[in-house]
Amino acid sequence: MSEKLHKMLANAGYGSRREMERWIEAGRLMINGKLAITADRVSEDDKIKLDGRYIDLKFTSNKPRVLMYHKPEGEICTRHDPEGRANVFENLPKLKTARWIAVGRLDINTSGLLLFTTDGELANKLMHPSAEIEREYAVRVLGEVTDDMLKVMKSGVELEDGMAHFDNITDAGGTGANHWYHVVLREGRKREVRRLWESQGLRVSRLQRIRFGELSLSRSLRVGKWRDLEGDELSQLYASAGLSLSVEEKPANTRRPHHGRPYRRPKRK
Repeated sequence: MSEKLHKMLANAGYGSRREMERWIEAGRLMINGKLAITADRVSEDDKIKLDGRYIDLKFTSNKPRVLMYHKPEGEICTRHDPEGRANVFENLPKLKTARWIAVGRLDINTSGLLLFTTDGELANKLMHPSAEIEREYAVRVLGEVTDDMLKVMKSGVELEDGMAHFDNITDAGGTGANHWYHVVLREGRKREVRRLWESQGLRVSRLQRIRFGELSLSRSLRVGKWRDLEGDELSQLYASAGLSLSVEEKPANTRRPHHGRPYRRPKRK
């Protein structure tokens, strides 16, 4: 079995196929001691170097795999941590000939919907700012929230890494000092949701991602559990990234899986 070199690099998570073609054109790749060209195909027996160092490309079936994971608080999104903290990869199914690539991250104190895939190109497309895929969060805020604050966060706030804003803010109820809101934005900068609220002198006491694009976190997916995306659900995710699944890549099961009831804000104790 052989595959195009730029496709294998993209699937391994190095970047998009177009970017990998540019790497090859720039002379960064070698196959069996010879400079690679964009038309080259590679197999498991080939020795591949990137910038002078050998790399190991995993040859897998043409069927990509995407998981939805319900991340709990207290897990980090990196594989290796000097402090030995639990990470999101520990609860995922083991793979023999591929690796899980996280589609974005959630910080250690944030829970909710997190996607993983074996398709590096899909991951890169979904994470690229140009994709502008909606992310929705349930936020519990400590402090008095005024209408002026909400208007400011929707119109735009200057953060240390540039302007940021919520596309939408919906009151989700609550009593006392803590109040729930659902917020929507189209980018995934580090701690962006928290920083927007903090810019108004407020503190986020709980944060959960409940939607990514058309995919919503369902109550049937318990904390710390995962499920595969299949059929129409998977095809729609590829379409949102500007990609398509070929016939041979589509899973045999095209029945849309049951999502269970949509997410509802937990009752305040």
